[in-house]
Amino acid sequence: MEHLHSTEAALNALRELAREYDREITVSHDIGADQTSRRTTAGIGVTTDPDGSMPHEAYVEFGGSPRMSVRLYADDGDPDALITVEGVECHDIPRDSVPAFVRSVLGGIAYVKGRRFPPGYRLIVPLPGDVTHKEYMPMVTLTPWLSSRLR
Repeated sequence: MEHLHSTEAALNALRELAREYDREITVSHDIGADQTSRRTTAGIGVTTDPDGSMPHEAYVEFGGSPRMSVRLYADDGDPDALITVEGVECHDIPRDSVPAFVRSVLGGIAYVKGRRFPPGYRLIVPLPGDVTHKEYMPMVTLTPWLSSRLR
């Protein structure tokens, strides 16, 4: 996986994936310590971090099916993302893994696995390098797209 050194680099990778899979993409930016979601300690009117940098977060929505959104958090040591697929929230995805995650979902590699006991489902997203992201989801959250990926 390619190292994505900034939020903008991750956005460029997501835009390229949207073109590759012929998807509409909507991007909104939050720039400045007073705008980003994880900067609750920023004072009023303070827009930069103590080191003088401008934190940058972005929210990306992909059009079409499956419904998917990506929230890229600002650099704060270990940048990560929140990816939502058909209402299933996948927390703490490393920013460098975001393009591979999105490619797995859009490319049809991701699937849903069901269990009888305890009852429930998991969204399973294989990533390169023998890494698999698994996210629990209650039975009532199965959408038509998720149901079509059931194994």
